[in-house]
Amino acid sequence: MRIIVPFAPGGTADTIARLIADPTAAILGQPVLIENRPGGNGTVAAISVARGPADGLTLLYCSPSIQILNPLMMRSIPYDAMADFTPVIALMRAPKILVVRPDFPARDVAALIALARTRPGGISFASAGVGSSGHLAGALFGQMAGVELLHVPYRGTAPGVQDLMAGRVDMVLDTAAALLPLVQDGRLRALAVSTQEPSPLAPGLPPIALTLPGFDDASFNYLVAAARTPPEAIAAINAAIGRVLAEPTLRARFEALGAEPLGGTPEQLAAMVQSEIARWRGVITAQGITLE
Repeated sequence: MRIIVPFAPGGTADTIARLIADPTAAILGQPVLIENRPGGNGTVAAISVARGPADGLTLLYCSPSIQILNPLMMRSIPYDAMADFTPVIALMRAPKILVVRPDFPARDVAALIALARTRPGGISFASAGVGSSGHLAGALFGQMAGVELLHVPYRGTAPGVQDLMAGRVDMVLDTAAALLPLVQDGRLRALAVSTQEPSPLAPGLPPIALTLPGFDDASFNYLVAAARTPPEAIAAINAAIGRVLAEPTLRARFEALGAEPLGGTPEQLAAMVQSEIARWRGVITAQGITLE
C-alpha cells in the first residue's frame, strides 16, 4: 500500500503519514510506503491517485487544498475534486492561534476588533501567501468581525512571523505548533485559539468564538482513495487506521506536532469536507481570492 503525500519530505503532513504507516502495516499485514509528490498546490499528487487503479492500495493524503480550496480558488483543476475520490478517514486537525506583537495595544479579541473598526485597513495580518490557511483564517476573522484588515502575504510562515516580531505587521493567525514557542518566550502575545472550544494544544487561551460566535477554523488532514475503490477495502483501511489513531502513544506524538488525532467513519469525513466547502466558499468569493 502507498500513501501519496502532496508535500516534500520533512513537513508535518509527511511526518504524520510516516507515523501512521508502520502501525497500519502491522494491522493490515502488508507494507505501507510513503511517496512524496509535491507540486501544483496538491494537483500532482491528486492526479496520480485519481487516474490510478481503484484497488485500495493507493491512498491520497489530503490537506484542505485538494478537495476544498483548489476548486474554489483556481480557474480550473485537472481532476474532479469530488467524483474522482472516495473518503477513507479523517486523520487530524491543527488549531490555530491569533497572535500579535508584544507592544500591540489590544489585549484581547474584543479590543482588537474595536481598534480595527477605528482604523479601516490599518490593522495588518501576515500569512504564508495568497490562499494559504493563514490568509483564509484572517479573511474569515475580518469578515465575521465586520472589519477591514490589510493582508500582507509572504513566501511562507517564517518571514511573516519575523516581520510580526519586528513590528512591521500587527497579527498572525496560524498553527499553534508554529507560534506557541514564540509566545512562551515572550516574543509574541497570544490572544485566542481558533477552535470553537478551548484546545489542550493551546492551554489557557479563550476561543475566538467567545467574541465572534460561530468562528471555527482548524486545518484538517485526511485520507481518500480513488473513486470506485471497493467498499470492503475502504472499511478495512478505515478500521485499521482508526485503531492506530486511538493509540495513546500516537496521540502524544501528534500533539507534539500541534495536531489532534481525529478518526471516524468515511461518512463523517464526507460531511466534514462538505462543511468546510460551505465555510470557505463565502469567504473566498467575498474576498475575490484566486490562485493561478
